Amino acid sequence: MIRYSLHCDNAHEFEGWFSESADYERQQALGLVNCPACGSAKVSKLLMAPSVSTARKREAAHALVATTEQREALQKLKEAVAAIRANSEDVGERFPEEARKIHYGEADARGIVGQASPAEVRALVEEGIEVAPIPVLPDEVN
Repeated sequence: MIRYSLHCDNAHEFEGWFSESADYERQQALGLVNCPACGSAKVSKLLMAPSVSTARKREAAHALVATTEQREALQKLKEAVAAIRANSEDVGERFPEEARKIHYGEADARGIVGQASPAEVRALVEEGIEVAPIPVLPDEVN
């Protein structure tokens, strides 16, 4: 397959995939290549740099695949996050307020989770209130 960067006479840019260069030329001659944004059949190819497979690209692709140890560590982290959430009350956007109430003894001590802006977190930490972010983790790892 060949991927071409295309543009129409209305300056919309899009991609087209063709089995070979001649396939693009044939479809273009028959008026079958149309802009998906406006429907114009006045479409032409943009200049593109060829995609060359290099050792660096292959190494980068391999780096994206998680090792067995990484998958196991991620699974343990997911279990820890699930345990924290299961044993905490989700107070949503009231997190800074509830954390302060607990810290100053105005509410019963309990585990809470919720949302706070970076400024709110900074203010809580400056007050001596211990907080920690809970990561959002991917569902699957390669």
